[in-house]
Amino acid sequence: MSSHLRADVDYDADIKPLFQEKCGSCHGVLQQEGGLRLDAGSLIRGDHDPNGLLDFKQPSESELIRRVTSSDPDERMPPAGEGTPLSAQQLEQLTRWIELGAPSPPDEVIMESPSQHWAYQAPTQPKLATDVPEPWSANPIDALMFVQWRQSGLAPVPPADPAIALRRLHLDVTGLPPTRADQTEFAADSSSEAWQARVDRLLDDPAYGEKWGRHWMDVWRYSDWDGYKNELRGSQRHIWHWRDWIIESLNVDKGYDQMIHEMVAGDEIAPEDLDVLRATGFLVRNFHKSNRDIWLDATVEHTAKAFLGMTIACARCHDHKYDPISQQEYYAFRAIFQPHQVRTERLPGEPDTAKLGLPRVYDADLNVPTYLYIQGNEKNPDKDHPIAPSVPEIVEVPFAIAPVALPELASNPFLRDYIEAEEMAAAEQKLQSALKSQQSSGDKQDSIKRQQLTVAEANLKSVRQRWAATKAKFASTNSNHDESAADQTSPKDLAVQAAKSERTLRFQQALLDVLKQRNAVATAKDSKETDETKKKSALDAANKKLAELEKKLVDASVQLVAQDGKFTPVGKSYPTTSSGRRTALAHWITNPQNPLTARVAINHIWTRYFGQPLVPNLDDFGLRSPHPLHHELLDWLAVELVENNWSMKHIHRLIVQSRTYQLASSASQDSETAFAKNAEIDPDNLQLWRANARRLEAELVRDNLLSIAGTLDRSRGGPDIDFKKGETTLRRSVYFRHAYEKQMPMLVIFDAANPTDCYRRSESIVPQQALALANSPLAVDQSRQTAARLSAEASDDPAFVAEAYAAILGREPTDSERSACESFLTHQATLLADPEKLSPSPGKAKTAVPPATDANLRARENLVHVLFNHNDFVTVR
Repeated sequence: MSSHLRADVDYDADIKPLFQEKCGSCHGVLQQEGGLRLDAGSLIRGDHDPNGLLDFKQPSESELIRRVTSSDPDERMPPAGEGTPLSAQQLEQLTRWIELGAPSPPDEVIMESPSQHWAYQAPTQPKLATDVPEPWSANPIDALMFVQWRQSGLAPVPPADPAIALRRLHLDVTGLPPTRADQTEFAADSSSEAWQARVDRLLDDPAYGEKWGRHWMDVWRYSDWDGYKNELRGSQRHIWHWRDWIIESLNVDKGYDQMIHEMVAGDEIAPEDLDVLRATGFLVRNFHKSNRDIWLDATVEHTAKAFLGMTIACARCHDHKYDPISQQEYYAFRAIFQPHQVRTERLPGEPDTAKLGLPRVYDADLNVPTYLYIQGNEKNPDKDHPIAPSVPEIVEVPFAIAPVALPELASNPFLRDYIEAEEMAAAEQKLQSALKSQQSSGDKQDSIKRQQLTVAEANLKSVRQRWAATKAKFASTNSNHDESAADQTSPKDLAVQAAKSERTLRFQQALLDVLKQRNAVATAKDSKETDETKKKSALDAANKKLAELEKKLVDASVQLVAQDGKFTPVGKSYPTTSSGRRTALAHWITNPQNPLTARVAINHIWTRYFGQPLVPNLDDFGLRSPHPLHHELLDWLAVELVENNWSMKHIHRLIVQSRTYQLASSASQDSETAFAKNAEIDPDNLQLWRANARRLEAELVRDNLLSIAGTLDRSRGGPDIDFKKGETTLRRSVYFRHAYEKQMPMLVIFDAANPTDCYRRSESIVPQQALALANSPLAVDQSRQTAARLSAEASDDPAFVAEAYAAILGREPTDSERSACESFLTHQATLLADPEKLSPSPGKAKTAVPPATDANLRARENLVHVLFNHNDFVTVR
């Protein structure tokens, strides 16, 4: 047995997770196969109910070891199909743990019921200790952290250098670095009042919504449309409206609860408000063209994970193995979403919704049933037992559904004023074009031009009368209109008129088509084609088409005598009632007594400031999630969020104004002793006694290149930008197309969010990242732009080095860095001054900004490019 394993076996880190993974589904709090429970050390040992599993004299002969190593499928644990066998390392750890006497914490909690799990208890704000010294008592976060540090023997370390702290704050709140003016202003006054004012200013900057919008877009799985060429397979075109809604909502500090209501049920709570309807992109995003079950499964899974930290999806095929969620509850949750579908609203200025529109959800069929799929097989539904919509019982919060009557514009969106106005304007334009065409024609007897004018006149009349009949119909429905009124034409008569004008239009259009085709036949007859076979074939095809069009003309002429009121609707109508299921769900999720929602939100916010979450698994707060180390802090912030109208900016202020947030990430000469002592006690920084150095998110790497160069286009919102333009279009990265197989390569290299599932981003270190910053045309161009900008502020090389470090890395250079950079500038300028001695670069990157012709400036461009490749540029310290 390896010595490092013998020394390192730990119950909480190694053994308990092993039993949870391998044994928890059959021998835990949910069920105990054979009367055996193995989710606590005392239960495994059989302290109170001897089970004969462990042999402390001969650990390797223990019944437990025999069962996990058995080749007999009837005896091996976990059983086939229930989990993989233990690895050699896991077996070593388990055996060694038994050799040590199977130790476990004496105060380990053994739940009597899943409802006792910490995440299912409503959070309460713990009372803050009264003996916390200044300045740690000023902020509740600091007070709670200080008590934990004191209990663990940890000493508070100093705050970060002011310049480092300022850069951290700017990047964390807005995603953009502080300007030189910001740095100068802050250096003159780094007091707590100045810090607070800076925090307020940054939270009021629209860049805050863009930066934090991207975080929530990760969690909510934002994806632009995907598909091959123009084929739509997933999400929807124009879903960028939802992205803009997210950013705008964050900037105005819309309550997190209200955001959930609008995303889950915006079509029910504000059915006529296009701004709110954008929010339902949260559900639209799950659209899947080829399979409705995939669509609904994604909706169930990620609604539960994103807002509740519940892995409901695990119960699709059978009762959840680890959490108190039955298969029946999975399909009851799915039933909430069963009626909904996607449609696209027409927006002002563009009748073609393929070019512009607002994708949103609506309930299409209130009577559609939900069936449990036996063993999760969609081909085997249990149609004898339809399932009513409901939520998991473990969350004891009221859930009540009430159908929602929809207003007229929700069920008949074509009645929006601008749609009729645009239809009429388009018809008028066609008529004017036809008139102009006839007037400009030299042949006054041109029958086609005359017929085109007749068609345009008929079209205008048809459009006008169809709209008049439509509006009269709805006015009649809404006001019990008396059709016998003498002062106006009845809706019935208007419908007859509309139908007649539409039949006339069809006849005139059919006649125009015949006239055009007769010309085509004549052209085919007079063709100068020398190949008689080809000429006859073309003439036959033209005559065949003419015959078809003449038949349509005859049919249209026959229809002219009809007297009914059937005409083509001016738009599509939708149901007048919505199920109310999703509104009920939104109320259930955001009920202040729901123990999960606020905790999950706080955990996401905290993770992105500190680089590590308070609850390790961001999307699973279930029974496998141990009691958090910082449980009191999590609950204090969760309650604070709810009691302050779910204001996320309030939480941001609390966090970034805390001393805990402002701590240094590395030791200085004065703090080496404190860092070393704390590192011995808590080497993994689980107690957050120092700041964690973090890599910039992919989008911020690119955005910072542009911001530092002064070229960043701060325009906000609008359609998604082709990801292929990432090297040339200078907008913030959040606005570029982000979907399956549609992501900017630079962002992918720096671990951009996976559109399918990204509750927490990974951080890789791969050579391609360095190559991207070294060879990207964008990086080269911005280096040259930056050098030119900074050179205007720096008269000599020492001043330029200082300016470059401040702009790019947010700090002063060390003495050795300063010396090396100044030497580099001198040496590089000398080399560049004699181009004949230089070899041309073999690189093929097509840059937009040419290199400087002045040797000194070009040397500075090279230095800036080097600093953009410095680790500190892509790191928040």
